[in-house]
Amino acid sequence: MFDELLECAVARKKTNAPWTMLFSTAVEVIVLGILLLIPLLYTQTLPKAMLTTQLISTPPPPPPPAPPAEAPKAVKPVARLLTQGKLMQPRAIPKQVAVFKEADLAPEAPVAAGGVVGGFAEAGLLGGSDIGLAAPAPPPPPPVAKVPTRIEIGGQVEAAKILSQTQPQYPLLARQMHLQGEVVLHAIIGKDGRVSELEVISGHPLLAKAALEAVKSWRYQPTRLDGRPVEIDTTITVDFFLS
Repeated sequence: MFDELLECAVARKKTNAPWTMLFSTAVEVIVLGILLLIPLLYTQTLPKAMLTTQLISTPPPPPPPAPPAEAPKAVKPVARLLTQGKLMQPRAIPKQVAVFKEADLAPEAPVAAGGVVGGFAEAGLLGGSDIGLAAPAPPPPPPVAKVPTRIEIGGQVEAAKILSQTQPQYPLLARQMHLQGEVVLHAIIGKDGRVSELEVISGHPLLAKAALEAVKSWRYQPTRLDGRPVEIDTTITVDFFLS
C-alpha cells in the first residue's frame, strides 16, 4: 500500500513538471514584455513649463565701425630768410607765390546833420560859407495851461451864489437837551450847481444829521472860470442856536 502511494506521488510529480515550466515561462515573458513596453509608452520628454518659460536671447548687435583715421596733414617747411639776424638767400625759387588780400573796410557811418554831440553850435571851415549846414531844430512849443476842473474855496460860500437854500430843522431831542453849536461840512459843488459830495467834519451827531439833510437840497449858481463851469471844493458851516 505504501508502495502505491509513493508511485502515485512520483507519477504526479512527473506529470506536473511541464505545466509548471510553461507557467513560469509565461510569467517571465509577461514581465519582460511589460518592462519593454514601459519605456515605449512613457517617453522621456521635457516638461511643458520649461519649454514655455525658456527665453531665447538675441545675439548682441555688432559694434559700430570705427571712424576713419584722419590723414596726417603735411606740414610744409617755411623758408626762413633771416637766421640769427642775417639775411639768407633761399635755396630755390618757389613756382607760386602766396598773395595775401586784406578784407574790405566797412563803409563809414553817415554823420548826422546836427554835428557831433558836445561840439560847437557854429562849426565849419575857415573862410567857408554857411551853405550845406543844417538849420537848428525849432524850440518845442510851450506847454498848454491845464484848465482846473475843481477850485478849492476856503471859508463860507458867499450867500449871493446860493440860488436855493433850505433851512435845517432843529431836532426835537436836541431842543429838549438844549444842544447848540455849529456843524462844519465838507462839500463839493458840481458844474451844475448841485451838491455832489457831502461829509461831516465836526459837530454834534444830532445836529449833523439835520445839517446834512438840509444842505443836500441846496442849489448854487455854477462857478465859471474863463467862461467854463468848474467844480468847487469848499466847506459849509451850519449854525444851530436856540432863541
